[in-house]
Amino acid sequence: MTEPAAPARRRFLLASTAAGAAALSLSACAASIFPFIPDHYTFSQQQVQEAVQRKFPYQRTVSQVFDVTLTNPVVGLLPDTNRVSVRLDAHFASPFLAHPVSGVFTLSSALEYDAASRAVVLKSPSVDNVNVSGDAAAYAQQISAAAGLLATQLLANYPVYTFKPEQLQFAGVSYEPGTITVLTNGIRVQIVER
Repeated sequence: MTEPAAPARRRFLLASTAAGAAALSLSACAASIFPFIPDHYTFSQQQVQEAVQRKFPYQRTVSQVFDVTLTNPVVGLLPDTNRVSVRLDAHFASPFLAHPVSGVFTLSSALEYDAASRAVVLKSPSVDNVNVSGDAAAYAQQISAAAGLLATQLLANYPVYTFKPEQLQFAGVSYEPGTITVLTNGIRVQIVER
């Protein structure tokens, strides 16, 4: 009577092993079909640099007084204030200046997610520093105001990273960016379920 139990046990073990192997191969298949959805996405300073770079060189007359040319943007990350900075070379010409002058100005901006464009955008940029030399130093306040006006017009709501639709969808569930954190080596965007 103990002998018939042994083949039954063997069949049970074989069936269990086969079921386990099938489940394992199915889970491997599922893992390759459905991508892993992380709780955040980080894009690099270089990606922001490339996005901002597309906007330059830029030339504009401000208040019919200054002809301003902006070139060579350099993006920086400011994790202490959760902002990004953009340093620009500026060339100013005006009837009020004996000679055109060059200078450098730096602006900083917060970041925000714009759902309509699925993009992380620069929000409320402001001029932090204007550095001009020579004759233009007497007009530093006007130049700073002109630079601030340009920065607002040029970079306010400018997209620095746009999400692809598939980055915000998984198995029929919609996700959206949440908290945006500026790090020393990139920008981290939390991904949350909508």
